[in-house]
Amino acid sequence: MPVTTVEKDLDQLTITIVADFTAPLRRLWDAYTDPRQIERFWGPPTYPATFLRHDAVAGGRSVYAMTGPEGDVHYGCWEWTSADAPHTFEVLDRFSDAAGVPNPDLPTTRMDFAFEETSSGSRLTTTSRFDSLEQMQQLIEMGMLEGTREAMAQIDQVLADLASFAAERGAQAQILSDTQVRVARVIRGTVDQVWRAHNDAALMQQWLLGPDGWSMPVCEIATTVGDSYRYEWQRDGGDERFGFTGELLESEAPHRAVTTEAMIGMDFPATLNELTLTEVEGGTLLALVITYANAEQRDAVLATGMTDGMETSYRRLEGMLQPTLA
Repeated sequence: MPVTTVEKDLDQLTITIVADFTAPLRRLWDAYTDPRQIERFWGPPTYPATFLRHDAVAGGRSVYAMTGPEGDVHYGCWEWTSADAPHTFEVLDRFSDAAGVPNPDLPTTRMDFAFEETSSGSRLTTTSRFDSLEQMQQLIEMGMLEGTREAMAQIDQVLADLASFAAERGAQAQILSDTQVRVARVIRGTVDQVWRAHNDAALMQQWLLGPDGWSMPVCEIATTVGDSYRYEWQRDGGDERFGFTGELLESEAPHRAVTTEAMIGMDFPATLNELTLTEVEGGTLLALVITYANAEQRDAVLATGMTDGMETSYRRLEGMLQPTLA
């Protein structure tokens, strides 16, 4: 059990939890900022979490769902008020609906996560602050302390499983819900480099090609929210051609971009694509959450080998970035 102390201060309206780990500081930090990792321990075993959004930067937001043993789903959200990797971050933790809209009728917890090195590994001190004694007591009665202890007891296993999240692993798709999929991969390059590679037409035409034997003759990038983009690919030496178009809905350089995506010439419903770039040990974690109209569309797209094509492109991108990192 990593939790070493729990202190309640009724005068300061705080609960402080200290946990010690044998893992290095950076490894522990990445476990909290990588959505693939934090969702394996944020909820207690009976209420596992799924992170639908996770922006590990100041000004970012996170949205998560906790699913109970009876299939009941409870949503929460974070507002990231500060972040200083790999030492501290602060969030406002709220109950919310599925879209991440906070529930004003339930308490807000201000949480400060402080990471430090120790002689045996690393330590995490989590301080939760409340607006009133009533709110503090309400959350304690809802099982906050017991749930936190159970959740943190799972972290050691995640920290030991480095291979599942290492930079050497290829792109992997994870089904988040009936309509959502997250494709994630660590790209060996900086956040700024990976962002530029997604926003520079000349660069995109070199790496975003999928399997060998294709070129990208059309690469019109949306640079401002509200702009449209258009990408088209053509098979070398043939007439086979396809493409996508859509609109840029959000852009927070160099960490987050949200677009719609529709296949040109087809009447399939457009998807919503949320790209997040996070600095991790070994490079940049690229996480793409795709929202489909329904499970049938989701499964049909996955069956096309989409993830394999993305992995081929990401390997090509890494090959372009490596000389600049040498």
